[in-house]
Amino acid sequence: MTLNEQYLVDVIGFNPVERSMLASIFALAARRDPAFVQYDPNATGTGSADIYLVDAENAEALHEFKTLSKRANLPAVMVGSGGDSMGFAMLPRPLQWARLLQALEETVMTSAAKKGGRDDDEGTLPLGTTLSASMAGRSNPGASAPALDAGAAKRRALGDTVLVVDDNASVRMFMKAKLAPFNFEVDFAETGEEAVGLTGTREYTCVFLDVVLPGIDGYQVCKLIKANKHAIKKTAVVMLTSRSSPFDKLRGSLAGCDEYLTKPLDEDRLLEVIAQFLPSSRKRDKSGSKQK
Repeated sequence: MTLNEQYLVDVIGFNPVERSMLASIFALAARRDPAFVQYDPNATGTGSADIYLVDAENAEALHEFKTLSKRANLPAVMVGSGGDSMGFAMLPRPLQWARLLQALEETVMTSAAKKGGRDDDEGTLPLGTTLSASMAGRSNPGASAPALDAGAAKRRALGDTVLVVDDNASVRMFMKAKLAPFNFEVDFAETGEEAVGLTGTREYTCVFLDVVLPGIDGYQVCKLIKANKHAIKKTAVVMLTSRSSPFDKLRGSLAGCDEYLTKPLDEDRLLEVIAQFLPSSRKRDKSGSKQK
């Protein structure tokens, strides 16, 4: 590995839905520090994979990895509720992206420790050497996100936090205006990848999520958010879309969303949803009524 801390991950096995989700995760992880990029054996100049992600419940995938392992001691992360872990970390299904990235980081660090910090034959840094330094003092895989200032951190501790995800500037401005009276701590994102990155590093009470986004769509973002067991209980996801057919609402429900609002947004309905999922808004209404 070189100084840019980019690790190539060879994905072996998995069904089409999981592979699609993993492609989205690695599209995001490619911009992290350290970066994890899905290995493409057909790409020129990529060399060999640095770490393997293996479907432990897929016999063919296990056989392929075992065959590769006979030639070298390869670091890997296994996925499944059963199967042969081969002594590697085993992650359960459904995959949680934050846990996956953490497991990948820990695995490359362990591999580097076993190598004893020696340079490889090509004169590059051994796997994980710079990663160990960059991980010093970090408690989670998303710690590279911008730190909150003291005021924002205090507001997050005291009240509800909101994330608005929409690539339309007019919608973001509308939501900003409607949320402002409640003094929530509000973040904004324009892409699905950006939204996944924020939800992986900060805890939100509610996410207002557009369906049609550049890159990862809203349904996929919702699935990734809800794949985090903590988020299932703590984070409400409200889909915002001009698609109002029963089929589209079913897709939102299957993705795990808590509410489905159609555009153009009805202000009264939006306020109902705010009151439903953001408890501090109700406290504000009560205090405002008493003052009157």
